[in-house]
Amino acid sequence: MEKNDQSTDNVSAKLPIFERYLSVWVILCIIGGIILGKVFPQAINFLSRIEIAQVNIPVAILIWLMIYPMMVQIDFSSIIRVGKRPKGLIVTLVVNWLIKPFTMAIFAVIFLKYLFSAFINPALATEYIAGAILLGAAPCTAMVFVWSYLTKGNPAHTLVQVAVNDLVILVAFVPIVKFLLGVNQIIVPYDTLIYSTIFFVVIPLAGGYISRQQLIKHMGIEWFENVFLKILKPVTIMGLLSTLILLFAFQGNIIIKNPLHIFLIAIPLTIQTYFIFAVGYLWAKKWRIEHAIASPAAMIGASNFFELAVAVAIALFGLKSGAALATVVGVLTEVPIMLSLVNFSNKTRHWFVKEETRTKIKNALGKGHGCY
Repeated sequence: MEKNDQSTDNVSAKLPIFERYLSVWVILCIIGGIILGKVFPQAINFLSRIEIAQVNIPVAILIWLMIYPMMVQIDFSSIIRVGKRPKGLIVTLVVNWLIKPFTMAIFAVIFLKYLFSAFINPALATEYIAGAILLGAAPCTAMVFVWSYLTKGNPAHTLVQVAVNDLVILVAFVPIVKFLLGVNQIIVPYDTLIYSTIFFVVIPLAGGYISRQQLIKHMGIEWFENVFLKILKPVTIMGLLSTLILLFAFQGNIIIKNPLHIFLIAIPLTIQTYFIFAVGYLWAKKWRIEHAIASPAAMIGASNFFELAVAVAIALFGLKSGAALATVVGVLTEVPIMLSLVNFSNKTRHWFVKEETRTKIKNALGKGHGCY
């Protein structure tokens, strides 16, 4: 146990340099974007006007570069194996779609609309709440692989969880977002929301699936995993950082005038992250799910598909909106918070029944439910 505890103290050292310092890169993008917006205002304004159906084309291209490499990694054939271990998936789906979006909206309203009303005007608070809702309705589909690896999660089951969540996003994201925005009196055209989901989920998801099948068919799985995916990784990084620079080039004046707002937005997002992790993790413990499945199940709910949230916020409310700013704050806070949860998960591994112990018990009893 001592050896494991020592390893968790240095868990961030195992991350690739980009993931390890993601919050640092985001801060640098904030600074760089603000500077660009001040130095080249005409060029930035020109880029902001390149739109089709309220979608900024330069940003859309950059976001596709972020999302496609995640979608191309999903092996949807793995879903057929989900029946062997349904409990972990049940925890993930219930937490992600029946709890998380609604608690995010509740925390955002309590803090941004009421508790912080002396610091944030009602109109801007409404936009921040919208951004928080978009984050809450988009469970993680990429970084969760990192968190699963760092907590020694079951990689096959993590893949199934991600694949199923991607499919659920296609049918649940739009109605949940529409409902929560409507409850908070935020008017959003339904067709715009559907269009955004098609544009930023369906198209890259279909493109990822088709290209994955074709590349593996013609080049082989080994080339796909060891060559193609490695080539894509810097593309994702460039897309994310470039999107953030553009976003903050448009957000510059708002940030300069309201630097306190970034800190205030981060408070409900942080509380939500720890709360949702606790719900999923303790539920998994109560159900006696093994740690290798329980940990990634809780991590998916705690972290967000911030690429999708940023994209939809921009499409619905614009590059200069408070909603877009709120989603970017989610990027800024996610990595340090998730690393703290990784450490907590590793240090509480002994809370969960080990797989080998469970197998021995089942063999001794002469029965096995195969449901964990």
